[in-house]
Amino acid sequence: MVTRPTDPGHVIRTLVADDQAVVRTAFANLLATQPDIEVVAEAPDGAEAVRLAAEHRPDVVLLDIRMPGTNGIEAARAILDAARARGGTTKALMLTTFGLDAYVYDALAAGASGFLLKDATFPELLHAVRVVAAGNALLAPEITKRLVAEFARQRAGVPPRHSVAGLTAREAEVLVLIARGLSNAEIAAHLTITDHTVKTHINRLFAKLELRDRAQAVIAAYETGLVRPGS
Repeated sequence: MVTRPTDPGHVIRTLVADDQAVVRTAFANLLATQPDIEVVAEAPDGAEAVRLAAEHRPDVVLLDIRMPGTNGIEAARAILDAARARGGTTKALMLTTFGLDAYVYDALAAGASGFLLKDATFPELLHAVRVVAAGNALLAPEITKRLVAEFARQRAGVPPRHSVAGLTAREAEVLVLIARGLSNAEIAAHLTITDHTVKTHINRLFAKLELRDRAQAVIAAYETGLVRPGS
């Protein structure tokens, strides 16, 4: 299905991929009720999601993590890599359940910007799409922090892909606070510095660690041991 936005000047183009037709259609229909969101395509599996994303170039793709053939993580990686190669800004929002916790860490590493439980409420769905479309990571919900922490614990023996050796003490402190879910404003208040200074620290640590967003910053903090599960 394809829906048409009422305001083409302010529209978030979305693609919904889920092998469960009921879930896929429900999400698409809910999104289609909003004047600032357009559903450009639906996909029943990861391979089709990759193909449709290349064709429609959506702003946000909602991907079920577990799908037959090409799973959601593989699809997210392919879609985001292709988008970056052409200078696009497509974001990935993963659809998950409590039973798929082990996949969350890999999805973040693939470049996903956040997670949404399949039983999310309508307001939660809309909030997630808008947050991710704006270029932010959906890390505020406590569920995401728990999922990342749990899987980081499971991968405790895996060598980290990042090193914090090049960070200043303040940059490392900011990274820890990001991993604990604090916003820029909350970090500024906690450290008694300005919002501008917080942004400067974040930009520098992102550049040093080659991070794309706050989601990957959380991974780096856990991988390097700056933050430990349960701390």
